[in-house]
Amino acid sequence: MKLNERSVAHYATCDSPADHAGFLRKRVERHHHHAHHHHATSYQRRWFVLKGNLLFYFEERESREPVGLVVLEGCTVELCEAAEEFAFAIRFDDAGARAYVLVADGQAAMEAWVKALSRASFDYMRLVVRELEKQLEEACKSLAACCKSPRRSSSGRKRHLSNPALLPLQEKPAVLENGYSTWGSGSGVPGGAACPDRDGGHAKPPPLPPRRRSAASSTVGSPVPGISPAMPESPVSPETACFSKLHSWYGQEIVALRREWQERQKMGHL
Repeated sequence: MKLNERSVAHYATCDSPADHAGFLRKRVERHHHHAHHHHATSYQRRWFVLKGNLLFYFEERESREPVGLVVLEGCTVELCEAAEEFAFAIRFDDAGARAYVLVADGQAAMEAWVKALSRASFDYMRLVVRELEKQLEEACKSLAACCKSPRRSSSGRKRHLSNPALLPLQEKPAVLENGYSTWGSGSGVPGGAACPDRDGGHAKPPPLPPRRRSAASSTVGSPVPGISPAMPESPVSPETACFSKLHSWYGQEIVALRREWQERQKMGHL
C-alpha cells in the first residue's frame, strides 16, 4: 500500500483528536554478521499517537514529524512473553511480516493500549456496525409488533371499581310502570343485572312513608272494622318487583278507612 508521506505527516501532527497517546518502548533488533548470527535486542522510548487505524510514533513528544507508522489492518494485538514486564505485540496475519513488540510503563497503561489498538482496525469497526444494525432491526420489529397489538387500558376499569359513582350508565332506559321506574331483581336493568348503588350493594327502593293508623285503633286499641287483624306482610323485600304492587298493598289501608267512613255516614243518617 502506498501512502503520501506529506499527507500522512500532516495528519499525524494536525489538530484532529487522537484516540490514544502515550510513551511506549519499542523493541529494536539489530543483526550482527558473524558466524553465529547473533541478534542484539534493545528498546527505544518513543511517543505513540493513535488516530483511527494509524499508529504513529515520534522520537519525542514535541517532534513535528513521525519517524514511523503502523497500519493496524489484518493484525492482532496480544500479550507476549518477554524479558520486559508489561509487554505486548502487534502481529500481522501475513507470513514473514514484521511484529512490533511494545512495552508500557505499567499494568494499567498496557491494558489501555491493548484495548485501544484492538478496536482501531476497520475490520473491528465493520463488525461493530453489523452488530448495531442487527440490534436496530430487532428493535424496529419489536416496536412494530407492539404497535399492532391492541392496547388494553385497565386504568378506566380500576377507576370505576374504586369509585362506584363512576360506573357507566345503563345502555337502555329503565322500564317505566305507572310513571315510575321499577327496581328489584334485575327489573329495568339490561341483562337482569342489579344496578349497584353508592354503597356497593344492590339497588334499594326509596324510603316508604310511615303507616297511618286510624283514630279508633290508636285510642281504643280495638281493630278497625273492615280491616283484617293481621295485615299481610310488607312487600318491601328483594322480591318486590314493581311500584304497582306496593301501591296496591298500601292502598288496602286506604280502602278500609274509606269503608269505615261510609259506614259511619250511614249510621248517622239512620
